[in-house]
Amino acid sequence: MKVLDHLEEWLISLLMAGATLLIFVAVLHRHFAGQPIPVVQDFLLKIDLSWAQELCIYMFVWMAKFGAAYGVRTGIHVGVDVLVNYLPPRGRKAYILFGLLAGAVFTGIIGSFGAWFTWGMAHTNQVSPDLEVPKWIVYLCIPLGSYLMCFRFLQVAWSFWRTGELPKHNEGHVEGIDVPVAAPVTPAAATVGAGARP
Repeated sequence: MKVLDHLEEWLISLLMAGATLLIFVAVLHRHFAGQPIPVVQDFLLKIDLSWAQELCIYMFVWMAKFGAAYGVRTGIHVGVDVLVNYLPPRGRKAYILFGLLAGAVFTGIIGSFGAWFTWGMAHTNQVSPDLEVPKWIVYLCIPLGSYLMCFRFLQVAWSFWRTGELPKHNEGHVEGIDVPVAAPVTPAAATVGAGARP
């Protein structure tokens, strides 16, 4: 599971970083190619970046599909649980399991329809307008991302059924940075500290 987790994180990170960098380069290119600088303008006009926008759109779509699966695994999806929290523990657990399994069924259906659509697209000669890559490669993110999301729903449901815990996202935590927890300040320590000041 660690390999899949890291692969998912690396894929999302690379797609986000790559799309951001590509947009930045395309904007700089467009800006400086319009400037009347004799040598620079001639050089930049020879570079064709007309495909950049299309590639960025595809990269963000792929990132969103795999990011949704990451969101299920880490618990960062937005959920309204006000009514669920008022249910008795037994009813709450059944309701949450029903929701997780419904999510798994829905994403499994979307993945299956996506696979059927992509398979049909693979037997055509359709290509994207600017990059001219086969369209089925572009649409492959639908079955892959949806099946991964289905798997994550099942994974969370299994873990919740066994432990009763859902994945929680700590907004203040940054991966790779450990902040030591400070000792709580007691009233006596606060008084001593205040008396020590000049």
